[in-house]
Amino acid sequence: MTRVAVIGGGRIGEALLAGLLESGRASKDLVVVEPVPARAELLAQRFGVRVTDVVADAAVGADLIVIAVKPQDVDGVVTELAKAELGEQENEAVIVSLAAGVPTIRFEAKLPAGFPVVRVMSNTPMLVGQGMSAIAPGRYARKEQLALVTEALEAVGKVVTVSEAQMDAVTAVSGSGPAYFFLVVEAMIDGAVGLGLTRDVATQLVVQTMLGSAALLEESSQSAVELRAAVTSPAGTTAAGLRELERGAVRSAFHEALNAAKRRSVELGASAD
Repeated sequence: MTRVAVIGGGRIGEALLAGLLESGRASKDLVVVEPVPARAELLAQRFGVRVTDVVADAAVGADLIVIAVKPQDVDGVVTELAKAELGEQENEAVIVSLAAGVPTIRFEAKLPAGFPVVRVMSNTPMLVGQGMSAIAPGRYARKEQLALVTEALEAVGKVVTVSEAQMDAVTAVSGSGPAYFFLVVEAMIDGAVGLGLTRDVATQLVVQTMLGSAALLEESSQSAVELRAAVTSPAGTTAAGLRELERGAVRSAFHEALNAAKRRSVELGASAD
């Protein structure tokens, strides 16, 4: 079994931990680094895994070292990992970074020469096992190591492989995407309440419509364009609603939002170097 060390016991670290256990990983093959005593005790009791506050202690002997901390905490973690002398252990560990905007070269520069690093951009639906993760290999990550990372992340959703140059675009689309989705849901619920529905009924209508539509899109052989057209009868209610959305330049707004998010991702990545 692959041994996994999760550095960071926050929501994302906990979600990955829960997914790995649910997928069949043994608790003895998992260790978590969490410096806050109350949080550490909660994780140990909830999942039955070993929890430590020492990065090097968790990392030694691990096959995958998942860094699930805030970007500003990455340097401290990497400094501690360097002390662990990971390059001298029998098994070759792989660093898996979930820290947004931090390039692989930043890890590679401080770790032993040739150390494999894989950068990941995931999103919050991983908290319910429905995440979308994009992985990008660093200079020294091999194909079989990418497969190990993919297998681990599939415990909390789906995984695609991209080049690191595409990570800013991924951040704009799927990383920030849940917030765009929630804004649309929020607007539809508010609009439904304005039509006289109770907020509870409006919420049920909108949420199930979103869930059902996503399932239909995933399972159908038709594209989003074709499915939209199938719902839109000429001169019908859907056509009337879509006309107003087009008048409000909703497509342009989404294009601008994605471009703005990508630009900001580039800026944050540059400041992290």
